[in-house]
Amino acid sequence: MADLLNQVAECITRQGLIHHGETVVVAVSGGLDSMVLLHLLHRLSRAANWRLVVAHFNHQLRDRASDADEAFVRRAAERLGWPCVTGRAKIGREAKTRRLSIEMAARECRHAFLAQTARLNNAGAVALAHHADDQVETFFLRLLRGAGGTGLAGMKFASPSPADVTIQLVRPLLTISRAELEAFARRHRIRFREDASNARTDVPRNRLRHEFLPRLRQFQPALDKIVLRTMELVGDDAEFADETARRWLHSRRRRPFAGLVVALQRRVLQTQLRDLGVEPGFDCVEQLRVTAPTPITVKPDLLVWRDATGIVHANRAERPAFDSAAKDVVLAGQRGEIEFAATRFRWSVTADGPPARRLRTVDGRELFDADRVGRRIVLRHWQPGDRFQPIGLGRATKLQDLFTNARVSPAERRRRVVAATTDGTIFWVEGLRIGERFKLTAGTQHRLIWRWTRETAGSSVESAGAPC
Repeated sequence: MADLLNQVAECITRQGLIHHGETVVVAVSGGLDSMVLLHLLHRLSRAANWRLVVAHFNHQLRDRASDADEAFVRRAAERLGWPCVTGRAKIGREAKTRRLSIEMAARECRHAFLAQTARLNNAGAVALAHHADDQVETFFLRLLRGAGGTGLAGMKFASPSPADVTIQLVRPLLTISRAELEAFARRHRIRFREDASNARTDVPRNRLRHEFLPRLRQFQPALDKIVLRTMELVGDDAEFADETARRWLHSRRRRPFAGLVVALQRRVLQTQLRDLGVEPGFDCVEQLRVTAPTPITVKPDLLVWRDATGIVHANRAERPAFDSAAKDVVLAGQRGEIEFAATRFRWSVTADGPPARRLRTVDGRELFDADRVGRRIVLRHWQPGDRFQPIGLGRATKLQDLFTNARVSPAERRRRVVAATTDGTIFWVEGLRIGERFKLTAGTQHRLIWRWTRETAGSSVESAGAPC
């Protein structure tokens, strides 16, 4: 196991990750990877005169288990004689408030904490425990998402922190496999905590790790070696392309954009989009490359376009405000009529369920289980954080994503009417499918017939009930 220690020491020296006498923050979750990293750096610290600061971020996603992880890391740091700094945040609440995925919210909060810890301790580097297996998984995850050369190159030994570019994230274990880390932990009796969520196959990375990659390794036992070599080659090519694109952009006498090879045209556009804080997806880059002066909406408040010389310009557009208008409605009696947001609604309740006479499907009319909807509803507009489960979908999803998939413009989606029950559950969105929980079933006793007509410029227009 001395070989592993020497391998990590050589990597740190060769890549210039941690300098002699430096203070380094070590991100420790309590799992196998980070605990082995901590012990390796601890063993190397005396000769290198490093000062380690153990940093643990509690995501508060697993209740008592999360608190137990924090206590475990504190005790481990104390036994090794290093200070321990902890941070915490209710990531579930953060994700909802900031309208991010759990993974993205956790990543942003964690990096902000690590960067702050580094600043407070005058540390120029934060050591992370990413290893070779993580690289292979990242390659396939990004490949399946359609990443280009830069993305497929994977993680680097050192890169700027996304929370503070003056702080370097260093990864001394990138060439080490998980099996080697496990063997080192067994031999040196390094204790660690298992995160039960790592076994959940509904998480893409876990499913890739436990199901997809084992099968590929049966087909190609040298898979990891081949993928890591491919990542290195792709990364070198990507760096060359990036450097060439930068040189072209900064040149005073550059070749015409139209005369560049297609690959370099794309890289020039990708580089400029990244500088604007825009993820350069293939479709966006191709639109800019082929249709020069046509503006493209890349964010709700950002338009970009390319001029004839190949330079990308941006313009911040005013984001349309959310309409907070709402109306409480009581579906009293057998039928009724009401107006809201320039839209006329007519409804009726019948005592026959689906086995009885069926109504043909027409635009501007939907059928619901009246008992599930209830007698009191709320008519309103789309609001931040709204989620909706259309019929046929297994779970609720962001209404914003449904609008995007249905190609509803930002202005139009704010005009459309939403109907919700008294507990806030959306059962109807103008122009989309009805809610899964409110569809007619064999057990339906009362049927709600829902009709709507939008008034426009003195005339009435039947609203479309097209599926998203």
